[in-house]
Amino acid sequence: MTTPVADHPFTGQHVTLVGRLSVLSRRDTRVIVERLGGVFLRELSPRTTVVVAGADPAELPPHVRVLSESDLCREAGLPDLEMLRSQYYSSRDLRGMYPAIREDHLRYLEKWNLVRPLAGRYSFADLHVVRQAAAELERGASLHAVLRALASEQEGQLAFDFQPARTDRMPARVVSLPAGKPPDLRLFPAERAHQLADANHALAAKYFLEAAERDDGEDRDLEAAAGGYRRAVLFDPHLVPAIVNLANIHYERDELPEAEALYEKAIRVDADCFEAYFNLGNIHHDLGRYVDAVSAYRDALAINPHYPEAHFYLAVTLEKLGRSSEARPHWRDYRRLAPDGEFVELAREFSD
Repeated sequence: MTTPVADHPFTGQHVTLVGRLSVLSRRDTRVIVERLGGVFLRELSPRTTVVVAGADPAELPPHVRVLSESDLCREAGLPDLEMLRSQYYSSRDLRGMYPAIREDHLRYLEKWNLVRPLAGRYSFADLHVVRQAAAELERGASLHAVLRALASEQEGQLAFDFQPARTDRMPARVVSLPAGKPPDLRLFPAERAHQLADANHALAAKYFLEAAERDDGEDRDLEAAAGGYRRAVLFDPHLVPAIVNLANIHYERDELPEAEALYEKAIRVDADCFEAYFNLGNIHHDLGRYVDAVSAYRDALAINPHYPEAHFYLAVTLEKLGRSSEARPHWRDYRRLAPDGEFVELAREFSD
């Protein structure tokens, strides 16, 4: 078993939740595991090395470590379960106390960084913000006005402070290789250089497709996927889909310098790589480089103007720069392209 490092105790571990926990949700558990360097598996499998037990697990191999909910909180640096229960409120608690507040309102308050839930539960400080929001909504104020007013109060100025949670924002992914007839592997030990190159391309394609399988679905194996993408790039340094998807894994792990370097490499190889421009814009935005983010999002939209999230994040970034008039058409484009999108209510209020 891989020995975990101090800051990432689940590095090299595959963690499965068995049963229901009393405070933490399945999503909380997944986020904690991934933040601590592990891979979260939906179900027990031969790869499972750690079980978080909300119920008595079935007979397990001797190498599997079993953690209680309290153990998981301790690993994650969270308060103990009694404190979480007694001093923190669930979303259901808040909606019961303030009927004007809906679940989507709480999500917007979180995404604007106005409340900071801990393992899906809210502190007394969050309660004050939720109470203010509920009072304004009951008076008939729009959600847009409430969010801006609360942000202004917290920051001392009127500022758009939308910060999408990293776990909610998945980078744009390349899901297939460029069209064309795959090279014939039987050419591999041929004598001419171009035949060897064809064989390298075929091996790169093989490793890319294997990695993409491990990089798909809820039961993803990021370590195996990253290894496959690296092997693909080793055989074909210009295989942009592998470069982008490897960068995405670094981005999900909050390894932004590594991800940024790979996105920039993808752009040097393929100046029309939409995914690289869009994901590079996300990194610039996360690091507060809003002017650079605007440029990257515009480059992405020049290649693919029909991607709603690119319009959304460009609008968000323009608002942060105080350029609301430039943002408005992109709010409208997001509404048009994603009429059932998660942020359509917010886009409607900013575009009207």
